Amino acid sequence: MELQRLHVLLGLVLLSVIGSCYARFVVEKNSLTVTSPEKIKETHDSAIGNFGIPQYGGSMAGVVVYRKENQKGCKPFDEFEISFKTKPGALPTFVLVDRGDCFFALKVWNAQKAGASAVLVADHIEEALITMDTPEEDKSSAKYIENITIPSALIEKTFGETLKKAINGGDMVNVNLDWREAVPHPDDRVEYELWTNSNDECGAKCDMLIEFVKDFKGAAQILEKGGYTQFTPHYITWYCPRAFTLSRQCKSQCINHGRYCAPDPEQDFSSGYEGKDVVIENLRQLCVFKVANETNKAWLWWDYVTDFQIRCPMKEKKYNKGCADGVIGSLGLDGKKIEKCMGDPNADADNPVLKEEQDAQVGKGSRGDVTILPTLVVNNHQYRGKLAKGAVLKAICAGFEETTEPAVCLSSDVETNECLDNNGGCWQDKAANLTACKDTFRGRVCECPLVDGVQFKGDGYSHCEASGPGRCKINIGGCWHDSREGHAHSACLDFGDVKCQCPPGFKGDGVKSCEDVDECKEKKACQCSECSCKNTWGSYECTCSGDLLYIRDQDTCISKRGTEVRSAWAAVWIILIGLAMVGGGAYLVYKYRLRSYMDSEIRAIMAQYMPLDSQAEVPNHVSEARA
Repeated sequence: MELQRLHVLLGLVLLSVIGSCYARFVVEKNSLTVTSPEKIKETHDSAIGNFGIPQYGGSMAGVVVYRKENQKGCKPFDEFEISFKTKPGALPTFVLVDRGDCFFALKVWNAQKAGASAVLVADHIEEALITMDTPEEDKSSAKYIENITIPSALIEKTFGETLKKAINGGDMVNVNLDWREAVPHPDDRVEYELWTNSNDECGAKCDMLIEFVKDFKGAAQILEKGGYTQFTPHYITWYCPRAFTLSRQCKSQCINHGRYCAPDPEQDFSSGYEGKDVVIENLRQLCVFKVANETNKAWLWWDYVTDFQIRCPMKEKKYNKGCADGVIGSLGLDGKKIEKCMGDPNADADNPVLKEEQDAQVGKGSRGDVTILPTLVVNNHQYRGKLAKGAVLKAICAGFEETTEPAVCLSSDVETNECLDNNGGCWQDKAANLTACKDTFRGRVCECPLVDGVQFKGDGYSHCEASGPGRCKINIGGCWHDSREGHAHSACLDFGDVKCQCPPGFKGDGVKSCEDVDECKEKKACQCSECSCKNTWGSYECTCSGDLLYIRDQDTCISKRGTEVRSAWAAVWIILIGLAMVGGGAYLVYKYRLRSYMDSEIRAIMAQYMPLDSQAEVPNHVSEARA
């Protein structure tokens, strides 16, 4: 029996190993550019480490340091009295170490403790880049791995030798590590998926995953409810070799006759929960997502998973259907639909939901096969780095097209607002409180703003000006304006090609100044002999001598008496015309009413002697009596 058990375990392990060896594993890369010295200035690929916090969506410039002591970084640098702490005003320090003798993560941890800002690991053999991963099930490394916060990258051996040669030759080597294109960002929605597991007894990785789901739940639900993201959970399963499907081990770890299996949580077949318990709960969580998604409430998956972890842990022997049903009921989900979705775990047939999950494990496009738990995929690219709220949120925010990021991506704990420092080097109008600087997750962009429906045009850096109708409402279109003596004047024009033109009565450039024109001195007004001229701001006043009245349009003076007589005659004529119109109207009304009355009288008289066509014939009772 023990031999059979060993064969089953070896079969499962071999399936896993073969899948890992022959699977299409994609290495996620970022670019590393040498900016000096000139002789080695070039851009190279580097492989993102699967721990620490890569600066997704951003970049980091620094100076590369390679020490002769502790070249592989396997020992703490303080044993050699070496510090990489950045001095005020200096570039961050990138520590270059050689591959070999210890875990990648330990090298980075030792450099971080010594003050490094990033770590470059030079490969020791000529090969394609690989992903620096965390040690599997190593308890001693679990403590420091979760505390690594700096980014790291693996570089090819040849490139590493080039850097070492330049540093040893006395050159200052400056580089720029760029993650801006590490995640595709084609549009205003990010698709991401989390390959997870309901097992809470698998050690440090399970604990990390549980904490991440709890911490990230709030941000995930904000993104999902706002329509900014499309999230999909996934669960890895294996199958049991056909020759062992009836064995005790396969029966305890698998459902549907060995088609879908999970390792025993305690690695003990004689006690505790079994692998098939994990598969069934994984299936239930998939169906919770599907049912919630049908009602456009996909974010309820996060509520179910976190509540299940809290209320139904394996340690308290509550990891069962009864506890799960209680969580489902508390969230208002349809339990019957979920049961129908799960199907029969004892059937000797494929389960459509789990079959779809196994097919999804195979890599497609730019995404490699999923063989490790947990795995996060953002816009079909596998995430590399620490599974922590801030780090993952950065990766997701890096997947949005510039300027389309939701507010949660622009919070202070995720990114730095570059517009706060010298306005990002963009155009601004301090008087009107306008700026061309727009803060995005990848940094600032300088774009002329749209204000109250008015579009500003320009390069965004040194020049922006309001354009089109309504432009004068925004800071008077940047034109001259002033008010005096109860009058206001502006040089702004809402139409035409000329945008700033001094109004009549002023002269100047229309932008900085418009000076009052003295029409009296320039003899542009009040030229009649009886007129006297007085200049005012933006205009003039003309008065006439005696009882004369000034007519501005004709620039002449006329007698007030003549004007009064003409006005009196005009009033008389208006009255006469009005009376004539009233009399004519009354006559028409009278004539119409009289004619109508006469018509009705005539019709009545005629109706007595000869019936009209529209009337029935009146019976002649006298004739009837005589007959």
